[in-house]
Amino acid sequence: MNKVILMGRLTRDPEVRYSQGENATAVARYTLAVDRRFRRDNDQQSADFINCVAFGRSGEFAEKYFHKGIKIVVTGRIQTGSYTNQEGQKVYTTDVVVEDQEFAESKAVSDQMSGGFQPAARPEPSAAAGDGFMNIPDGIDEELPFN
Repeated sequence: MNKVILMGRLTRDPEVRYSQGENATAVARYTLAVDRRFRRDNDQQSADFINCVAFGRSGEFAEKYFHKGIKIVVTGRIQTGSYTNQEGQKVYTTDVVVEDQEFAESKAVSDQMSGGFQPAARPEPSAAAGDGFMNIPDGIDEELPFN
């Protein structure tokens, strides 16, 4: 069985091309940054960068709705291949051929991650405190969930 399930963020906008011929088919290529489960080296988060390719309607969907920074879930299969580059060297490839793809977070969160969303106004930390904590006005303590 050859089955892959990945969740990660697009490293760039999908690159979409269309095949030649009467029934042109969309071919979308994108790379997912998938966080590793465990951290190393002073708690630095590490990720694997997985190349994905989506054909047909999935490719058209990626072209229309996916953009850099969006978090998605992909299911598919691993496909390996090889080709000879211009220098005559053999290059080996590994791609995930997408069978299903979907959003892994809301549009608002996705927009916030990509810089397009402005959250509702919230109090700025007081510069006078200097300790990194924000001052809470008097009389608001009834509304706090922890008393």
